[in-house]
Amino acid sequence: MVLQRRLGAIASAFLLSLAVGWTAEPLSAQETPIIGAAAQKPSVQDRLIAKIIAQRIERFHISGDKLNDDISQRALDLYIERFDPLKLYFYQSDVDEFQAYRNSIDDFVKKGDLNLAYKIFIRYTERVDERVAVALELLDGEFDYTKDEYIVVEADETTFAKTPEEARERWRRQIKYTLLDLRDSDDDDSDDDADASVEQEDPRSVLRRRYQRYARRFKTYSSDDLLEAFLTAVTSAFDPHSSYMSPTTYNDFLISMRLKLQGIGAALREKDGKTVVMQVIPGGAADLDKRLQADDIIVSVGQGDDGPMVDIVEMPLKEVVSMIRGNAGTIVRLGVKPGGKGDTKVYKIKRANVELATSAARGEVIDHKLEDGTAKKIGFINLPSFYMDMDGARENRPDFRSSTRDVRKILLDFKSQGVEGVVIDLSRNGGGSLTEAINLTGLFIDRGPVVQVKDSNDEVQQYNDEDSGTVWSGPLVVLTSKFSASASEIFAGAIQDYHRGIIVGDPATHGKGTVQTLMNLAEGLLGGNRDNFGALKVTLQQFYLPDGKSTQRDGVSADIILPSFTQNFDVAEGDLQYALEADRINGVRHDIYKFVPAGLLNELRQKSETRVQSNEEFLDRIRRIALFVKQKEESQVPLNEEKFLARRKQLDAQKEQEKEELNQQSDQEVFRDDFYNREVLNITSDYIAGLQRQQLVKN
Repeated sequence: MVLQRRLGAIASAFLLSLAVGWTAEPLSAQETPIIGAAAQKPSVQDRLIAKIIAQRIERFHISGDKLNDDISQRALDLYIERFDPLKLYFYQSDVDEFQAYRNSIDDFVKKGDLNLAYKIFIRYTERVDERVAVALELLDGEFDYTKDEYIVVEADETTFAKTPEEARERWRRQIKYTLLDLRDSDDDDSDDDADASVEQEDPRSVLRRRYQRYARRFKTYSSDDLLEAFLTAVTSAFDPHSSYMSPTTYNDFLISMRLKLQGIGAALREKDGKTVVMQVIPGGAADLDKRLQADDIIVSVGQGDDGPMVDIVEMPLKEVVSMIRGNAGTIVRLGVKPGGKGDTKVYKIKRANVELATSAARGEVIDHKLEDGTAKKIGFINLPSFYMDMDGARENRPDFRSSTRDVRKILLDFKSQGVEGVVIDLSRNGGGSLTEAINLTGLFIDRGPVVQVKDSNDEVQQYNDEDSGTVWSGPLVVLTSKFSASASEIFAGAIQDYHRGIIVGDPATHGKGTVQTLMNLAEGLLGGNRDNFGALKVTLQQFYLPDGKSTQRDGVSADIILPSFTQNFDVAEGDLQYALEADRINGVRHDIYKFVPAGLLNELRQKSETRVQSNEEFLDRIRRIALFVKQKEESQVPLNEEKFLARRKQLDAQKEQEKEELNQQSDQEVFRDDFYNREVLNITSDYIAGLQRQQLVKN
């Protein structure tokens, strides 16, 4: 599996080495050239910000690591990758030259010396101008689409060009690939035949405009942009969630936090010049529409029912977000490549607020019929997030909403209907309130520790469920996936540590086991509260389960694994560069329930595996998962048109099947009656029967 490539400042306002070991001399200030329309070089404030970042990242980061040569080497790689992730612009000689400073960035930042950042950036803009000129020249020529040749599409499998001739050949193939992709794209599945996708224009015109826009983009790059890119490379060398917001970005962030922003309900990120869907927010407009999914790539955006589709490839993420965001009730049209491959589809989505009614817990009682003709009454709870009405709780309103309160009501209703077991579906739950994760756990355990939190001083704080008694004391199954993150992992992990229930789903959850805080860099400085120095988002705490295992990176392992596409998506913590490793601390004393006898768990696994291997729908899914993994690991693509189109046809068919299975449940559905969920109920039924049988033996 190829790990995700990181590009751009992480968590911006809108979510959001091999050389010999010697230290180069600092760059002189005279080497700082022109950026944008005016001559710029690091300001006194920029230098001060760099020094503050150096001090605070060392002081507060959970790892306790120092800003040293190892971090310096990572930061250099990240900064180069920030601008040239596909190795299309720099020469190898450029990179070799930069490598002379690979052990110096830590020293530079501590001294507030930002000249290397400017040097690398200016070299990059020179190479962009050179490559764009070559690209525009090549676009005037002809391409042989019958020739058997390939393009390497994975940066890890290629190197920087060594000569102008090698760079030109790399760009010839890149352009040929993009022209094939544009001219053979098909929008038959768009919302409206009249919708004009950007791919229906002359592909060469699209590419000319795209390359020219890309070149202009860096002509207007500000010193704030450069400061953010460079210092984020430094902070992200500690871990992928630590980043720097420049004064401009931080100001935008503060404005966005004061406003009730509306849009489609999707978290986006920039990757290799493309806008990638990171997560579809439960209850948002895109979630209700059902088509947009994680890993999709947005290539164009249109306003209203008939506004022109604007190509957004190579457009800064800030601009893309501003185009997609808008007032509730208005229309935005997205040109989307499902999974980033195949044809482009146009999705018409009506912007809206995220509605609590559709993102809150919902329950349903299911009479699940077994092969022997008997039935088990199972309560199924769909919980998309751990939420709490903070204002209502603070004002002590008797009717304030929270995930714990809502689930409590559902469980009481289940008990009144005589359910024999409960399933809680966290497969789409990306987290939320830590307090709610603790309180919700308390509905299933008597009392005791739920999570431990360690800070950068290695001090550990324990958070307990303090309420005696349980709301549900019967069999419990927790359904998880690779998208189950943060608070979901705390709940699932605590249930597992207490042996209170079993975990079913993907091999492991997301692995987001860290806590970040946003620090205003001006705070604490003499007179600094009136200034805007930007902000540092730093990872300063880490979660641990009652038994002492961290949820970081490894997540929570499933007791019973079911085949799914999501387990192969590059969306988990471990897919990010420099993600913190998992570790352990001392466990704390807690109750151990008798809901997971080892013999019964093995029996449940064997029965489920037997059913899966005899189920045609599961076998078809397993076959397509193998095809998905094979396609995902391809490092090169054919540039012969016939082979290119054959590959695309296969990809399109595959994506349609994946999307059908990944479609979220409709507004009315709590439980989607498909072969996967039916197997979850089969496991739950076996689990109920097994516990009942063991109880009878005891008596």
